[in-house]
Amino acid sequence: MTQSSNYYHDKITLRLVQFSVIWAVLAMTAGVYISAELVWPTIDFGQFWLSFGRLRPLHTNGVIFGFGVSALMATAFYSVQRTSHVPLFAPRLAWFCCYAWQLIVLLGGLSLLAGWNSSKEYAELEWPFDIAIAIVWVCFGIVFFGTIATRKIKPIYISNWFYGALIIVIAMLHIVNSLAMPVSIDKSYSLYAGAQDAVVQWWYGHNAVGFLLTGGFLGMIYYFLPKHAERPIWSYRLSVVAFWAFVYSYIWAGPHHLHYNSIPEWVQSLGMAMSVILLAPSWATMINGIMTVSTAWEKLRSDPALKFIVLSLAFYGLATFEGPMMSIRSVNVISHFTDWTIGHVHSGALGWNAMVTYGTFYFMIPRLVDRELYSVRLANIHFWLALAGTMLYVMAMWAAGVSQGLLWLSVDQIGELSFDFKDIMASMTPYYLLRLVAGLIFLGGTVLMAYNLYMTVRGRETARVTVPAVDPAYGVGA
Repeated sequence: MTQSSNYYHDKITLRLVQFSVIWAVLAMTAGVYISAELVWPTIDFGQFWLSFGRLRPLHTNGVIFGFGVSALMATAFYSVQRTSHVPLFAPRLAWFCCYAWQLIVLLGGLSLLAGWNSSKEYAELEWPFDIAIAIVWVCFGIVFFGTIATRKIKPIYISNWFYGALIIVIAMLHIVNSLAMPVSIDKSYSLYAGAQDAVVQWWYGHNAVGFLLTGGFLGMIYYFLPKHAERPIWSYRLSVVAFWAFVYSYIWAGPHHLHYNSIPEWVQSLGMAMSVILLAPSWATMINGIMTVSTAWEKLRSDPALKFIVLSLAFYGLATFEGPMMSIRSVNVISHFTDWTIGHVHSGALGWNAMVTYGTFYFMIPRLVDRELYSVRLANIHFWLALAGTMLYVMAMWAAGVSQGLLWLSVDQIGELSFDFKDIMASMTPYYLLRLVAGLIFLGGTVLMAYNLYMTVRGRETARVTVPAVDPAYGVGA
């Protein structure tokens, strides 16, 4: 399993980007549909597979594992070759990862519609899929670390540190959390019980967010932001310090999902403390990114890709401030189990993950096929639709969540609840309508991007990029 040519293997990257865009459109459409179900519950038409309980995990799995992981594989394969100055290690194995992962997402989604569900957040797929995921993920790691092991440049660029942490930690989290006793092909029971199961689940759940939806996408930022801004990282030393602080603090933050539950109070306090500490590495990265692009503001006027990437940094800063604040127990007592959490998740998912990915795709695709972007105007329209949709979504959920939290805590003179659950949820309809409109706006922008990228790629082969013969001493590759 060695390099097969003197050219970068970019066809794999292009195919993964195409799959990522397809999953983005499909999974976001499912998200819009279930947001409509919260306004008009009867639009499931009595069909189990259209119910909120089955479509909601389909939406989250499609976005995270279809759209998100496909994008991470694409950008990891693209950037590791260029920062190592070698083609991909074991390209056939990389192709296997590409197609096998799409098959898992497709069949896993169908299994969720059929009612196969382990009931674990972000880990709903049953045990046959868990085994398949582990196998493909190990193959992903072999390709990635094999490429680094054969590199011609001695330093390992910072983006590869984040991608490497993504691969190693997600493998560990997935295997430990998925340990189960199968009782049939479509059903298993966790090896953990009660409070232990909850702790393990949120050790996995929060760190899946941390190392996949944060760490992996930080790898994307550290490669594509300086490349696009045509500036070196403002402080490489700060990026390394932020990486290690991120890795050591994030892994402990999961228990903040379990405040006021039957787990030891010291575990809850540890999760809260480490969550607050996370502000430091998170904002260090945001500041590093902003300072990197601080002398390239003129490009923002004409370059929609850079607009997306820079805006994603702003939302990253917002989400990584809000999360630690929500982990504080006196705030969590209001926010927990409310739509405030949904707003927080989507400020990160839409404003951070989707935005940086969209900007990266607008940067990569023209270079992969050696052609100008089909329409800069459509990309700019997409930018404003994405911003409007994200802001409207987040503000609607913030308002709904704070209202829910305060109303649920309201008691009368004899200590009984002032409002019942049914009445409170009935009052949420205006906020849910706003969320539906926001989702439609964001989805509309994503469809525009899909069309724009399709027209850019149509009829074109991937450009053959030669591995440089002369190795630079340091820095981002060609």
